[in-house]
This record gives sequence, structure tokens and C-alpha cells, in this order.
Amino acid sequence: MATAVVVGGGVLSAGSPVMDAAGDLAAAANQSSGQSSTTPLTAEQLAARARAPLSRSDRRDSVDRDKATTLAVASGPAVTGSQNLADADPRTIARALLAEFGYGADQFGCLDSLWMSESGWRVNADNPHSSAYGIPQALPGSKMSSEGADWATNPVTQIRWGLGYIQDRYGSPCGAWSFKQGRGWY
Repeated sequence: MATAVVVGGGVLSAGSPVMDAAGDLAAAANQSSGQSSTTPLTAEQLAARARAPLSRSDRRDSVDRDKATTLAVASGPAVTGSQNLADADPRTIARALLAEFGYGADQFGCLDSLWMSESGWRVNADNPHSSAYGIPQALPGSKMSSEGADWATNPVTQIRWGLGYIQDRYGSPCGAWSFKQGRGWY
């Protein structure tokens, strides 16, 4: 183990906190190598340590045996992480889909405010005055068929369409929410 202290624009002297810490590190290195803390390493010993490759191969055999044993145990089929979100709460679905559109969790508050004001997150929200429909209040609702034939009843389809619309038109849910606050629609 080699120990080095880099100093920029100054001189270190014995008794300074940095030199004391460096000395402690060197002493610890010497002790772990079997050297006494009062016997410093020679320049040749330091150079040899610096050239020596670092390796964990001395532990590799036991680790590989443990890994092989673990992998050899038949534990049944692999478990996947997929699930049908269509029956989940629409807000949960939206949180799960934000990343698919490149948004972070910080955008959910704006999306929640936007769609709460538009549809109350109801899949079957129908505006009788404009024919806007669904969670994102697509106008007309049939526009969402570009995302899936189940657009009228599936919150996943509606949310995917709505996030795509927001991305194309406003850049982000917070951009859409800001626009709606200024104009009353988005």
C-alpha cells in the first residue's frame, strides 16, 4: 500500500493535521504489512509495492465455489417484474410511466394537478360541452386510439397517450400545467 500527500501552494511540516493523518496512514500500512510502525519502508520497498498489481485472486477460489453452488440450486422459473397496471390506481400508473417519457418523479405533482383539474383522474370522464374524454381529456377522445383500441376504458392507454401529447406540445407535465394555469385549458 502506498501513501501519498499532495500539497498545492504550501509547505507541510510535522505536527500539522495533514502530516499527522498521513503519518497515521503510513503507520497503518506498515502494520498491515507486518512492519513495525517505527521502521519506515525503504524507497525500494515503496517502489515494489507501487509496481505490485492489486488482486483479489487469493479470495477468488472460495467465492467462485460459493457462486457455483448457489447457481446450481434449482429454484424454479425466474420471476419477472411485469404486472398488469390496467387495474391499478391511475396515479400509480402515471408514476410508473413518467420514466418511459424521460420525466423524473418531480414532474408528477404538475401532472396530478393538471389531470385532477381536467378529469379527476377518471377514465370515463366525458365533457358534454366539448366531447373531450378520459383522464387527459383528449379532444376528441378517439384521438387516443393511436395508442390502443382500448382507449375508452384502459387508463394505461389514456395515460400513455396523454404523456405523449404533453411531451410533444409542452415538453413536460410542468410545462402543460403552467400553460393551463395561464389559459384555463391545455
